[in-house]
Amino acid sequence: MVGGGVVLEKDNAFGVEGLDICIEKLMVESKDRVAGIDSGLECEMMDVGGGVIKEWKDIPMELLLRIVSLVDDRTVIVASGVCTGWREAISWGLTHLSLSWCKKNMNNFVLVLAPRLTKLEVLILRQDHKPQLEDNAVEAIANNCHELQDLDLSKSFKLTDRSLYALAHGCSDLKKLNISGTSAFSDDAVAYLAKFCRKLKFLNLCGCVNAATDNALKAIGYYCNQLQTINLGWCEKVGDPGVMSLAYGCPDMRALDLCGCVLITDESIIALANNCLHLKSLGLYFCQNITDRAMYSLAHSRVKDKHGVWQSVKNRYEEEGLMNLNISQCTALTPPAVQAVCDSFPSLHTCPDRHSLIISGCLNLTSVHCACTVQGHRSFRIPHSAH
Repeated sequence: MVGGGVVLEKDNAFGVEGLDICIEKLMVESKDRVAGIDSGLECEMMDVGGGVIKEWKDIPMELLLRIVSLVDDRTVIVASGVCTGWREAISWGLTHLSLSWCKKNMNNFVLVLAPRLTKLEVLILRQDHKPQLEDNAVEAIANNCHELQDLDLSKSFKLTDRSLYALAHGCSDLKKLNISGTSAFSDDAVAYLAKFCRKLKFLNLCGCVNAATDNALKAIGYYCNQLQTINLGWCEKVGDPGVMSLAYGCPDMRALDLCGCVLITDESIIALANNCLHLKSLGLYFCQNITDRAMYSLAHSRVKDKHGVWQSVKNRYEEEGLMNLNISQCTALTPPAVQAVCDSFPSLHTCPDRHSLIISGCLNLTSVHCACTVQGHRSFRIPHSAH
């Protein structure tokens, strides 16, 4: 319990109405305290580290930050209005914040909080209920949160290219960006962002049909050489030139989702196999132009590492290489080619308990099996009785 009855517990049923009241108070700068606190109530005297705490302002910043770390994000927002000391502690100490729970007023929350939370490194603004976020909120983030490294703007249907241009200039340290489902972004804006945000390691463009094009991917491959994970699911304009640019420009690629990218051919997979030797996850669902040639290129890439040195250490052999491969609905593939991939990568499994080679919709591939299946048949043999 804090002051005039504001409960700060993780399971606090503060509710949307209470948050609406809170946001109204936060937006009025003349009111520095939440209702019930501005009466100047004092805490009971308590000893902390040999000192005596009489008022809220006497609580050490370390203790305030510890308190903030134990409560949920709704309570953090309420706590920022308790007093100046709490607000300053949160402003300087809060590095992670999620507003995904917010069903309304998310835009206003961001406009109010962004100038104060300048040390934010992770900000989750996913909107599962209805689109709320607008360009002015993202611009506020870009203008104030220059240390931001992880930003989730998924399902932000109201955003336009203005947001990406702002992020390009204000958040150049971004390492992880999720803009999946934001259909209004253009490929020019994504290319511009890539030019300035060169530290990107994770990028989710799933469903961004207009943003994820070969033009954008060429810029990403050229500027974002540290990229490790990119989701291009259902980006129907992506073709071989874009994927090949990623393969050549991002050699440390670990996970690539190309599900539904119907234009790509074997050339994309061959480029990935030859250049992205750390690739662990590859999604090719419904990429029906993929043939056995692509599968054999993956299998052969396993034989030698980048320097052509034979890998002889068994545990290294098993830890590296593909661990997940989705070739569902790739109906042109034949069992020998897929079996070659499965044999080359011990971490690919068709067994039910460790299903990581996905071949649903390919009835002709039912004979493909992983090493576990063979071992299982061997262990099932009945031993001969001793004579």
